[in-house]
Amino acid sequence: MFLFVGVNSALAQKKNEIKGIVLDEFENPIPYAAVGIPSKQIGTATNDDGVFSLKISQENLTDNLEVSTLGFKTYKIKIQEYLDKKLAKIILIEDVVSLATITLEKPTNHVKKAFKRLKNNSLSSKHQVDMLYRRSSVENGKTRFMVEHYLNIIDYGPSDTRFEELGIAEARKSADYRFAFKKQPAHAVNVMVQLNPLRQRIYESDYNWERIDDTSYDGEDVLVMQGKKKNQKTHKKHNWIKLYIGMDTYGIYKIDVSRHANKFSNLKALYIYKKNANGKLVLSYHNRVANFRTPISAQQQKLLKLKDRNVVSSYRHEAIILNIETDKKKFDIRNTLYDKKDMGDYDIKYNPTFWNTISLPPATKFYKKSVKELESIYRVSLESQFKAVNK
Repeated sequence: MFLFVGVNSALAQKKNEIKGIVLDEFENPIPYAAVGIPSKQIGTATNDDGVFSLKISQENLTDNLEVSTLGFKTYKIKIQEYLDKKLAKIILIEDVVSLATITLEKPTNHVKKAFKRLKNNSLSSKHQVDMLYRRSSVENGKTRFMVEHYLNIIDYGPSDTRFEELGIAEARKSADYRFAFKKQPAHAVNVMVQLNPLRQRIYESDYNWERIDDTSYDGEDVLVMQGKKKNQKTHKKHNWIKLYIGMDTYGIYKIDVSRHANKFSNLKALYIYKKNANGKLVLSYHNRVANFRTPISAQQQKLLKLKDRNVVSSYRHEAIILNIETDKKKFDIRNTLYDKKDMGDYDIKYNPTFWNTISLPPATKFYKKSVKELESIYRVSLESQFKAVNK
């Protein structure tokens, strides 16, 4: 699965909108396929149902629309032709990979080369990333608080261990229905970085690697390598890293992470990378779910009529890259953060015009689930909550 979202500006001028659905040959929807004009850094992604919408200007009508994802051949068509034909469906053809009879190097060596070429394969020069970051706080199986931040970040890509600068340009929160109030000691986007195996600078020799699958992306064969830490003493089956590595370039296109301490404390994370116009890999989408238990007081337990004082909780995170700027003269970091606190505790002036005009891909099930649960508590729409809570 690949996701690449890019817009020329967060608050774009009036544009035309094209819509459609991306399917396989059996008319099954293809989620998270990249849809856009890579050469212009204009793009979006299909949601879980394969649906996409993309805003373009008149000058883009002569450009090629491209649709790409793991396991399928890249689809290209002139945007004007797409509009003239009034296409509603885009069918992707499966790209069959057959590597069973080919002698491949040892998995450890393949991973080692991928790490060694990480800086060269990824965008590692100084750049600004504009990102939409969402976090939902879940208690006893229901979302009870959600915060969304539009972030401006100065970064050097996955070859660096942290962000150079972070700013919250825009923000909005839902009503807060939490009773456990689990908080993080720093902005959750920093945790996203800390959990990324590429930015942790792990050593391939500390893991047992095996090739578990094959796929492809845009004409390149891709090997799926799974690593399990050698000294892992507990829950070995549930603690692993999967890297989707190009066979020729050794570029890392996708990462799956599973961490499991016990049945209450565990984490699943996904990182998807996409090539930019210059062929350098950039992060385009991330989500993760972290589960844990949060203690509450005896009084809260009594009021809520709960059997246990340890509430089953979780965080649902989603990050969407909206724009990447490499021209240092155009860098613009607003509301730079100098302190460390939970992302729900930052007070940024609410700008409803921004949220009504920003170009976003169709909502994912990941996001829809949180919205539905929030609205079900007191039958108050999320939009009404935004208006009431944010000032």
